[in-house]
Amino acid sequence: MVISVTKVCSSRVPFPHFLLQIALLRSISSLEHNIKAKVEAKAYQEIPDLLQSYGEESFENPNPFSFLSTFPLNLRTQVVDEILQSFIPLRPRSRPHLVYSCLLSCTLQSPNPLPLALAILQRTLRSGCSPAPQTRLLLSSAWFDRRRQSQTVANILQEMESIGYNPDSGICNYLVSSLCAVEQLPEAVKVLKGMGRAGCVPDLEGYGFVIGSMCTARRTADAVELLKEMVVKIGLNPRHGTVVKVAAALRANREIWAAVEMIEFLEKEGCPVGFESYELALEGCLECKEYLLAGKVVMRMTEKGFIPYIKARQKVVEGLAGAGEWKLACAVRQRFTELSS
Repeated sequence: MVISVTKVCSSRVPFPHFLLQIALLRSISSLEHNIKAKVEAKAYQEIPDLLQSYGEESFENPNPFSFLSTFPLNLRTQVVDEILQSFIPLRPRSRPHLVYSCLLSCTLQSPNPLPLALAILQRTLRSGCSPAPQTRLLLSSAWFDRRRQSQTVANILQEMESIGYNPDSGICNYLVSSLCAVEQLPEAVKVLKGMGRAGCVPDLEGYGFVIGSMCTARRTADAVELLKEMVVKIGLNPRHGTVVKVAAALRANREIWAAVEMIEFLEKEGCPVGFESYELALEGCLECKEYLLAGKVVMRMTEKGFIPYIKARQKVVEGLAGAGEWKLACAVRQRFTELSS
């Protein structure tokens, strides 16, 4: 008797779930049908509220804009452009975020996704919305497909002009960060250096993404070189966080002379260097037992009004004394006393 009840119960468990799947498929089919009707009627501004009424979970797969893949490329581009243009006056600007997400995903997974996907990405970013996480991988894949056709960075970006859009730093930075996220650092550097030929000037954000990724990969020489390039060639002062990342990576690699030289370079170029970067260089000097260099770093810090942590101060004075650098040890101690009084 118990066995029969168990069998009956177990046979009933999948049944409601099966019904739920059928209902969900019907809902998706209905949503795609309704969106297609809105597109045919050119009632584009009604699509955001229509999507919202179904809830985000109901259209992740399949995409409700899948029917666009059956359109010829020119017609698909025209329809998507009309949709994007119709959303510009909508407020709040983030109102069509679900539409942007679906359109971007659908386009990136269709044949010949660029430059249309870049136009959708641009509107997404300008509306203050963040693309879905999987966009980075899809965009990087689409980008490499075009690059394999021997097209330059500038040429691919400038193709946006053929559909009425202009590339900007926003989409370039997102592309750079996407390539860094999928560990394609060499290509990210090429985009950073090639975007200028498409009229997009590299900025702090783009350089920050690449330099940060270089530091994570312990490619310190490349990171320092790119840091100097952004200062000398582009005329940018690196952000505090970017300098800290490079200093931390140099310390981790025990390249402490390079860290001190980087700080000297930035100061010579008039770029601000914060306490944390100095402290990282000082700690690196102490770890490598470069006490004379540590003393010079400390003197430079105190000239800027920075006082090292007490343990570091003690180690510097003791290290200098142990190395026979009594004169510098006394000067350092005297400077600490003056700043503490």
